[in-house]
Amino acid sequence: MNEPAGSDVFVPRRVTGPVLAAVVPGQPLGVVHRAAELAYTLDVKLLCAYVDITSYLADEPDNGPVDDAEATSAGIRDRLGNTLDGTGVRWSFQTLAGDPAGALGQFAESANASVIVVGTRELGLGIRLEQLLVGSVAVELTHRQPRPVLVIPLPRQGPSDDLTD
Repeated sequence: MNEPAGSDVFVPRRVTGPVLAAVVPGQPLGVVHRAAELAYTLDVKLLCAYVDITSYLADEPDNGPVDDAEATSAGIRDRLGNTLDGTGVRWSFQTLAGDPAGALGQFAESANASVIVVGTRELGLGIRLEQLLVGSVAVELTHRQPRPVLVIPLPRQGPSDDLTD
């Protein structure tokens, strides 16, 4: 039975926007792996983004001011390169600043991302306190975003299976 043409008719379209993966220091690589698999399957670019919530300068007497976010970003970028280079996944890395959910949402909008991929966090006392004060990024994104948010549960990990090295 054919449905009449009209505004309620669903017409599927190919996903062409990139996959945006939120990355944080200490995050298990499984989150990046799932995001990379999704980007590879959809044949789109993988955008990895770290949101620096501190954005402060620390003074080093001998070397002048040092941006802690630069060192953290460089470490994450290197680890992502070790993980993703040579896999056939087109990827890039961006450091953002500010509120994580807001910054990721704005970046997703500007990049026309098809989906945002985030990981869950292990619920230690520090994480529980952080979530109490600033909330869960995954929950905030799911309430604010017009695009899908894919939440990857964190597996147990070994010391070399995360975004710090």
